[in-house]
Amino acid sequence: MAPPLSFSRDAYDSLLAHAREGAPEEICGVLGGSDGVVRSTHRVPNVADIPRTRYELDPEEQLTAIEAVESDGELLGFYHSHPAGPPEPSATDRARATWADAYYVIVSLPEESVTAWYWTGEEFVATDVRVE
Repeated sequence: MAPPLSFSRDAYDSLLAHAREGAPEEICGVLGGSDGVVRSTHRVPNVADIPRTRYELDPEEQLTAIEAVESDGELLGFYHSHPAGPPEPSATDRARATWADAYYVIVSLPEESVTAWYWTGEEFVATDVRVE
């Protein structure tokens, strides 16, 4: 198992609010913080062709979000929602994961749950999610 990922209460609540506001489409963004604790979420527009079942971060907005994160901490990973699906990486999520040694967080609205997956560069490894 990968190291656990912790969220500040504000970051966790922001993540859930973004997913609820964006439903029925998938939402996405960037996670910032330090020492394995997410302290900020940065919303990035979903520019996927089929946003109800896919996500793709807007490349320019993603770069802006990463720069903002790195000016005040470190990039911990990325997040997106599954408005109608389980809190597990889909085959598409696996095929599109490109950022090794980063967390990929999924918000599942049907289950009202948040899961974190650490991408090794070859596979997703489930990790615990904690809220401080």
